[in-house]
Amino acid sequence: MASFSVVKRSNNFLRKHRKRPFSPYKTKWHQTFHQDEALRTLKQAANSPKPPNSDEPYLLSALITSFRAYCCHPTPNAYYFVLKTLARTSQFHHIAPVLDRLERVEKFETPEYVFVDLIKVYGLIGRIQDAISLFRRIPMFRCVPSTLSLNSLLFLLCRNGEGLRIVPEIILNSQTMGIRLEDSTFRILIDALCKINKVGHAMEIFNYMITEGYGLNPRICSLILASLCEQKETSGDVVLSFLEEMRQKGFCPVVVDYSNVIKFFVTRGMSSDALVLLNKMKADGFKPDIVCYTMVLNGVIADGDYKMADELFDELLLFGLVPDIYTYNVYIHGLCKQGNSEAGIQMISHMEELGCKPNVITYNILLESLCKIGELDEARKLRSKMQLKGLAENLRTFRIMINGLFQNGDVIEACVLLEEMLGSRFPPQISTFGEILSWLCKRDMVGKALELLTLMVGKNFFPGPKAWEILLLSSEIELTSLKSLETTLEDIVGI
Repeated sequence: MASFSVVKRSNNFLRKHRKRPFSPYKTKWHQTFHQDEALRTLKQAANSPKPPNSDEPYLLSALITSFRAYCCHPTPNAYYFVLKTLARTSQFHHIAPVLDRLERVEKFETPEYVFVDLIKVYGLIGRIQDAISLFRRIPMFRCVPSTLSLNSLLFLLCRNGEGLRIVPEIILNSQTMGIRLEDSTFRILIDALCKINKVGHAMEIFNYMITEGYGLNPRICSLILASLCEQKETSGDVVLSFLEEMRQKGFCPVVVDYSNVIKFFVTRGMSSDALVLLNKMKADGFKPDIVCYTMVLNGVIADGDYKMADELFDELLLFGLVPDIYTYNVYIHGLCKQGNSEAGIQMISHMEELGCKPNVITYNILLESLCKIGELDEARKLRSKMQLKGLAENLRTFRIMINGLFQNGDVIEACVLLEEMLGSRFPPQISTFGEILSWLCKRDMVGKALELLTLMVGKNFFPGPKAWEILLLSSEIELTSLKSLETTLEDIVGI
């Protein structure tokens, strides 16, 4: 209690004998209040109609006037609001005067986010040089630049080849500005190089990162690996050596990485390597997904290893994976390649029981297989079943059936289907039409050929030169048919 009395007496003494008491207008809260009120006035001015003379930077004048009225200095947020408003209203020509005043007049440390957002704005309107100039001026605004502003500029420059040529100079300038490169910066550069197929340069930068002690970035490893797999000239040895080298340095591939490499092997006909990698994936403790199994399954079927295909299909089921429509289509294609179309048709029932509805690709695979072995009745039944289920036929469906009917001698039905095709939105294949015309002309069915020709022209589909040659050079065309042909030609010329 004694000490409290001493403090109380001392406060009373100061209040009585202080020559200049505290002014209620110079406290921190009052200054903040004035700045908030000035900013509110500035926002009201921004929302009011523009003055008639739009060439003057009226927002800058409003900023100065608002804060001068409250006897306080503009804040960084006030300048940020002005710059954002100018960018949002496309008054880009007024940004330069605001920046000049911010640099020459104000004394506060400007936050870096002001320049990061403005660099992005310059990128959206294609003013790359303005963005570069602003980045170099950042220290003049009493701001210490970091990778935030550098990355925003690099992201802008790396979008095209012209900007990429300036990147080395920007990197050198950033070193003199005291900016230390981070993983995010290297990732932007590597991503840009991979997109323009400069994977070799990307790997050089990646090796530089490891040498300089930046550490192994798994995202960058995955990015380079995926880019290597997309390069047509990349060999399998290069992909495997890179993967193994990264594994030795501590990189742990995930399912996506394995999937990219498996796809690389399958597309290049290296199904055995894809199968080895699938087994390696399981040995590393990863459970392959249905995409990996489908790709390897497609590869072994393309190589004719149907026994392995059956083993893989059984294995994925044992692993609890649910085959999707792509997996079933690949497996049915393998059954059809073995001449076992009946098993493929039975597979449709199993698919439907498991809730996987077959699509038009599924039916096209089976239809093509049936037509090749001459099972036209089964093909007709399957097509009818497809129509009853409401599946829309595509261009390949028509071509498979027309070619199958034509190759098996049922040209009349092929003509009927061709007319049906002309009535749909799918144009017939010119070579198929020429073959049908040739068959009709050789069997004295020129009238039917002309009917098809007229129907095609009426649908704005013009046959190729071979079809005209067949009609003109047919030695057995009768005079009446020639007159009909002449009339048809005159109609076409008049179109």
